[in-house]
Amino acid sequence: MKPNLRRIRNLLFSFALLGSFFLQNGCAQTNKSAPFLKQFTPGKMWPDVNGVHINAHGGGILFFNDTYYWFGEHKSERTSSAQVGINCYSSKDLYNWKFKQVALPVQDSAGSDIEKGSVMERPKVIFNKNTQKFVMYFHLELKGKGYSAARVGIAVADNVTGPYTYLRSLRPNAGVWPMNMTDEQKNAKATLSDFPEWWTKEWRKAVDDGLFTRRDFEGGQMSRDMTLYVDDDGTAYHIYASEENLTLNIAELSDDYLSYTGKYIRVAPGGHNEAPAIFKKDGTYFMITSGCTGWDPNAARLHTAPSIWGPWTQHPNPCTGPDADLTFHSQSTYILPVEGKKDAFIFMADRWNPRRPIDATYVWLPIQFKNNLPVLEWKDKWDLSIFDE
Repeated sequence: MKPNLRRIRNLLFSFALLGSFFLQNGCAQTNKSAPFLKQFTPGKMWPDVNGVHINAHGGGILFFNDTYYWFGEHKSERTSSAQVGINCYSSKDLYNWKFKQVALPVQDSAGSDIEKGSVMERPKVIFNKNTQKFVMYFHLELKGKGYSAARVGIAVADNVTGPYTYLRSLRPNAGVWPMNMTDEQKNAKATLSDFPEWWTKEWRKAVDDGLFTRRDFEGGQMSRDMTLYVDDDGTAYHIYASEENLTLNIAELSDDYLSYTGKYIRVAPGGHNEAPAIFKKDGTYFMITSGCTGWDPNAARLHTAPSIWGPWTQHPNPCTGPDADLTFHSQSTYILPVEGKKDAFIFMADRWNPRRPIDATYVWLPIQFKNNLPVLEWKDKWDLSIFDE
């Protein structure tokens, strides 16, 4: 039978149209799942370019080679312990983020510091210009031991996105006294056993005088909530909650950022601060922290100093407006300088969701200034043009 050429041509034309439809439809679906965002909406779900809520909690951001890299904890649906590791996302504009990879995965071997089920919190990454290495610090708790380990984990990579090689964990500055601790405080004889009750006037005075510093002197100081800061001269500092979260420590890192120089100070002894986030403007250091109320939010604290070594002065809550006393239901994690904009800083915070950790959201707000002090004002939505005003 002779083929019907007209019918064949019609069929080919129909297939071409159908193929074009599926191609266009596929592109439409891709665009639909990859929203192009042009503003921040604090506290709302934040999709990455694939339409999946960003999973980088307690994080920090490194700007490198014209790109921002966001490192944060991977949270699961039912637990805040580490089941995957520390994630890395990248962005050119701070609004739209692409998942790169798990920068530091948990390890399968039982007994590893970072085995699955350990606690890996508040990762921060800095770049060492001398060694050309990327260095990651994070709060580490060993599997099955609650929050008793109170250690810092250190990892390093040749590439910004990783994979990072885990080096070790430790408690900082073992056998070293803080620079701002007096000889009288170092030699005081009071121990914890002398205080059957905490939070008394006498106990608070003992804490201020280094009760826990002396307790942990040989093994190193406790290190929980933390951040890293690189100053203008390239010197890096590890800032962490210590002494059962009662006191903050600021410790100078070695030239390669992989260990400590032994120079460190205590900040706000007995003040019960955690979640430190720091930046510098016009020669003044600003640090925003929170109180210690577990997963529940509380009022932010503001501290300032003319030098990284102090003296540090506490100021009232920098938040203003509704829910300011709860830091807008969030907790600080990092303060991000916006590249290319003078005196432009973003306050980064987490709105925790302990019942379903993976759904925790992010509260990013512009830092404004009044009477030379930072002010955080709630905004339902905003964009970077606010820094041009």
